[in-house]
Amino acid sequence: MATVMTQPRQVSRAETGDRIFVVGGKLLWLLLLGVAVLMPLLAIFWRGFSSEAGQGGGLVAARELVTSANFHWLLGNSLKVSLSVAAIVVPLAYLFAYALQRTLIPGKAIWRGLSLLPLMAPSMLPGIALVYLFGNQGLLRGLLSDNIYGFWGIVLGEVIYTFPHALMILLSALSLADARLFDAASSMGASPARAFRSITWPATRQAVFAAFCLVFTLTITDFGVPVVVGGDYQVLALEAYKAVVGQQQFGRGALIGMVLLLPALFSFAVDAWLRRRHGDSMSGRAQVFQPAPSRLRDGFYLAIVLLICAALLLVFGMAVYSSLVKFWPYNLSLSLSHYQFEDTAGGGWLAYRNSLTMALCTALVGSLLIFTGAYLMEKTSGQKGLNLALRMLSFVPMAVPGLVLGLGYVFFFNLNGNPLHVFYGTMTLLVVCTIAHYLTTAQMTATTALRQLDAEFEAAALSLKAPLYRHYLRVTVPICLPALLDIVRYLFVSAMTTVSAAIFLYSPDTILAAVAVLNMDDAGNVGGAAAMSTLILFTSAGVSLLLAWASRGALRRSQAWRQTAPGQ
Repeated sequence: MATVMTQPRQVSRAETGDRIFVVGGKLLWLLLLGVAVLMPLLAIFWRGFSSEAGQGGGLVAARELVTSANFHWLLGNSLKVSLSVAAIVVPLAYLFAYALQRTLIPGKAIWRGLSLLPLMAPSMLPGIALVYLFGNQGLLRGLLSDNIYGFWGIVLGEVIYTFPHALMILLSALSLADARLFDAASSMGASPARAFRSITWPATRQAVFAAFCLVFTLTITDFGVPVVVGGDYQVLALEAYKAVVGQQQFGRGALIGMVLLLPALFSFAVDAWLRRRHGDSMSGRAQVFQPAPSRLRDGFYLAIVLLICAALLLVFGMAVYSSLVKFWPYNLSLSLSHYQFEDTAGGGWLAYRNSLTMALCTALVGSLLIFTGAYLMEKTSGQKGLNLALRMLSFVPMAVPGLVLGLGYVFFFNLNGNPLHVFYGTMTLLVVCTIAHYLTTAQMTATTALRQLDAEFEAAALSLKAPLYRHYLRVTVPICLPALLDIVRYLFVSAMTTVSAAIFLYSPDTILAAVAVLNMDDAGNVGGAAAMSTLILFTSAGVSLLLAWASRGALRRSQAWRQTAPGQ
């Protein structure tokens, strides 16, 4: 019998290039995530428990910290504030989201835009506005029996700061509704209240818990509002900031950072467990729910929306107005003197230019890296272990507060003998830290868009022997351009307003606008702080509107093929 000789299949240059693109890209992304996410977190634990590190660290110092009366007082204050804020914000955000998604109130786009204003400004802005409204010389000082400084000042400021974060979660949850369930409930004679208890609430309670955990975590780790209106009411986040920046007790700061990490990790773990139990709330045959007209219902929810938006406009309008007042409260004539930053300490126009530079670099570089990383994980086969490691590292920042991540960057990149020490205090490190801080949300946006693409696109590319990178650039990116622009917008706004992580990493040459707000307020220049906050607000809002307009146009062009009939 003749022996049939087979020649080994020749590997084409396109296949070799694809393998380099996929495997090399994944390994590079893993290396970047390891340096930007994993190593700083490990550095926190090392600095906190290493007695050699000194400066308030070590097991003995940890025991002394958690058993001290001052720590118990700080922890109690932090828990009291965080629980109070979450208990106020979540019901308000739920009512607001319900009004936008389940009623027929007019002007929904306007109310939604106004509700997201706090995302466009640093967390100190609500506190500054509250000082001008209810402070010792505030415009509405007579409405309060006591001044705004202390517990209620922090609570009110954090309520304004965290409201849109909870709202976005609840808007997403309430957007999913199967009309068949409500039709069945109506045919059985169920009242609207009964339908809410049996249909709406079970479908959204997991989102309510997620919103509660998010608000709690944002509040307990924020020091921007307590710095401005906290007064003598001290919290853990502010103590960590003072320990590192004011007292140079890095070990103590690391220990407090680990304490602040615990509620975030607990919330993240419980939320993930509930998501697995909850499963999908919509079936593939679900019908879109359209609320029925009801004047009484719509009038009630419109009143709630108007009250919340009026409160937000009062706060942000006061911040803008105070930045234009010449000398509060003795000379209320309008002037741009507070915008002459070159005459004041705190960073001035250099800080604003630095923030613009960092925001642009974060948005452009971050969106490119995150979207490409998501593509490699979602649209390529093989390397399952590598994909799992990438997914785990990509989700870690969601459970890590910015304050804790910033401390980790100090301990890792400022470590003696670390060759990456050359980046400490540079704009490069600020960009890397900001990308890592906001990585998870951006990656989830990219993943959602990529999963909507049919696998036939990749199959067609393989059948045509087209290189994968060319298919990625010419097909995937144009189709997903709206989602990519959303990521750019999210990263830009987040970089403009961030302060929690960046507060530990800047140098005199790389000071940021949000940090300058903190410095000017600390120096007593509240008008200058309001002016810089206003600049950040209008810059973020302007870029967001521009990118939203570009995204809408890109959506029409990139999705035009879906509306094209066969044969046309």
